[in-house]
Amino acid sequence: MTAAPSRRRVAVQGVVQGVGFRPFVVTLAAELGLRGHVVNTGDGVLAEVEGPPRAVDAFCRRVAADAPPLAQVASVRHEAIAVTGGAGFTIAPSRTGGGPGRSLIPPDTATCAACLAELADPANRRYRHPFITCTDCGPRFTIVTALPYDRTRTTMAEFPMCPECAREYRDPADRRFHAQPVSCHSCGPRLTLRAKGGAPVGGDAALTGARRLLADGAILAVKGVGGYHLACDARNAATVALLRRRKNRGDKPFALMARELADVEELVRPGPAERALLTGPVRPVVLLRRDRADRTLDAVAPGGPDLGVMLPYTPLHQLLLGLPGDPDGPRLLVMTSANLAGEPIVTDDGEALERLAPLVDAWLAHDRRIHVPCDDSVMRVVDGLPLPLRRSRGCVPTPVPLPLPVRPVLAAGGDLKNVFAVAEGRRAWLSGHIGDMDDLATLTAFDRAVAHLTAVTGVEPTAAVVDRHPGYRSARRTARLLPGAPVPRVQHHHAHIAAAMAENGLDGGRRVIGVAFDGTGYGDDGAVWGGEVLIADYDGYRRFAHLGYVPLPGGDAAVARPYRMALSHLRAAGIAWTADLACAAACPDDERRVLAHQLASGLHSVPTSSMGRLFDAVSALAGVCQRAGYEAQPAIELEAAAHAHGPADGYRFALRDPGGPLIAEPAPVLAEAVAELRAGAPAGVVAARFHTAVADLVRRLCAAARERHGLETVALTGGVFGNAVLLSACGKGLAADGFTVLRHRLVPPNDGGLALGQLMVAARAPEPEG
Repeated sequence: MTAAPSRRRVAVQGVVQGVGFRPFVVTLAAELGLRGHVVNTGDGVLAEVEGPPRAVDAFCRRVAADAPPLAQVASVRHEAIAVTGGAGFTIAPSRTGGGPGRSLIPPDTATCAACLAELADPANRRYRHPFITCTDCGPRFTIVTALPYDRTRTTMAEFPMCPECAREYRDPADRRFHAQPVSCHSCGPRLTLRAKGGAPVGGDAALTGARRLLADGAILAVKGVGGYHLACDARNAATVALLRRRKNRGDKPFALMARELADVEELVRPGPAERALLTGPVRPVVLLRRDRADRTLDAVAPGGPDLGVMLPYTPLHQLLLGLPGDPDGPRLLVMTSANLAGEPIVTDDGEALERLAPLVDAWLAHDRRIHVPCDDSVMRVVDGLPLPLRRSRGCVPTPVPLPLPVRPVLAAGGDLKNVFAVAEGRRAWLSGHIGDMDDLATLTAFDRAVAHLTAVTGVEPTAAVVDRHPGYRSARRTARLLPGAPVPRVQHHHAHIAAAMAENGLDGGRRVIGVAFDGTGYGDDGAVWGGEVLIADYDGYRRFAHLGYVPLPGGDAAVARPYRMALSHLRAAGIAWTADLACAAACPDDERRVLAHQLASGLHSVPTSSMGRLFDAVSALAGVCQRAGYEAQPAIELEAAAHAHGPADGYRFALRDPGGPLIAEPAPVLAEAVAELRAGAPAGVVAARFHTAVADLVRRLCAAARERHGLETVALTGGVFGNAVLLSACGKGLAADGFTVLRHRLVPPNDGGLALGQLMVAARAPEPEG
């Protein structure tokens, strides 16, 4: 006897729009002989399926298990409803009502293998189409203007589909069934090349002209999915140097885009984890250790230990680097964000023509609007594990799961490398990289990004949470966006530790030993903290240990001129400023006299416990870097020297117990380093021994914390732990000591992960009354 048909309403939440989920549902329902419909809603995907009970049960199981590659199913809920009869299975028009959206928009992903094959196939109608895409790849987040995710709510709405694209879009058997960015040569978007002094050129001629200009040494502005890049031939040292001067880049390394891995394998040796990142759907910039014997790309990365490499992630990039059979052209491009230092990436075409004119010789642009700016993500691999340094394109807006539910909140992040977050329930959505909050363009970009992220997530914040620093622009800006809302303030290093706890799934039921090493964070005593060991959970913290205070002479001046920090540390250690020391020789006589007065009187010299500034000091002392042309340059170049030398026995910090927090004194480290330098030791020896000393200090302080508090879990966080040599040494050493070690894997250890920690701390604060 045949069982009576049943009908169920099936609600699917997660990353289920823009990934071919409705076509998948249609195909699955047809395979199981089911009737009904599927629809996008503000909450996700809703299906009604009707048919034999066993087939309906199978649908409810397989809708998550067999989901498309880019989908991330967070939940499947189903309920029995009345049988309605009917025939067939359809995609119904999207629903915009029904409360706040909770559908998760997927990030922009790299061109898939199937589209790449069509791109290079002369017999395919999309041969050499710079915007080829399907349900498994292409732009998503950067083109979405509203939810539910449909073509009419993207910047592709401006390009009506030609009859052939429309047929594919409607065909359940086609790979482009309901692929919202679907396009071809006929329906657009379209490329335009504008060279200074020349007439605009379109189509394939634009690509041919752009490749010729690059080969001839020109610098181009190239419009991507999340903003403009500045591009040039990476092997043309003169052009790279010209770009560096035009952009006022200093010695900061440029990112590279290689046509394929073989084009960089003589320069770097990626391991399996790095290859997986380079070739996966995210396609971040991956920091790869350089072959130090090869100097061919010194113009790209002077003094740095790494080359930042990515592979093409759009069809336009593939074409710009050349398909098989194309005329020879550069196979390795500098591909750096088109912005000035600290500012948001340029996305608007008119702004690009005006603001980038002093930097470039030509513009390769297209007429698809970028609704949301999104810089490239940056990652490195340490001990076989990915470490994000910038979480942006390819990752945003994928939510970070939270170990505890939170009320609707907006977390401001910090003022450097700003990334904010919105959260509700057990999910947090972090923004892409915004920039440094010190100019109007970045503040305006922050406001727009907040408005967009709250719109596409449906989070309506009832509170904001900000850093405790009284002068942070991010705090003031966030308070303006939510007038009248409560704005709790969270200590900087507490937020770093909470972020590491959250992304590792800790519910806060037990405290951790948090090692937070960075450059700057506002301390409870008004000093600049940054070399901290805190006993912490989400509810609070106590300061267990810190680096000994030294004056920070002149604030930002000491950051820009590391020799000032070296001289401050030497004075605190009782070591004379003799002319044989590189840091003393680098300081002009007049400045040295003023500096001595500053340090003696305390004038404009706030005390700091910053580990980042100690790295600066040792870098200058060893003669590695005396002036910082970009953030963390002294520490990056000191790491390069340590890596080139290899492991070495370490110096040893002194530990002092004044009855409060333990104090780690660097004076013995500095004294030994000075003695070795005076004996003729190379910088690499000092750099290697210093790294070992810091790792040894971390192990000793954590052992003391375990003895006093019985804790076995250590969180390593803060921007200093972007240093692969230090992170590896600390991680391995602590694991050997029996600790459970928490590293960052989803958000950066630097201030790009700060917002996640802020919102977790705020979640444990009492609900406001009223």
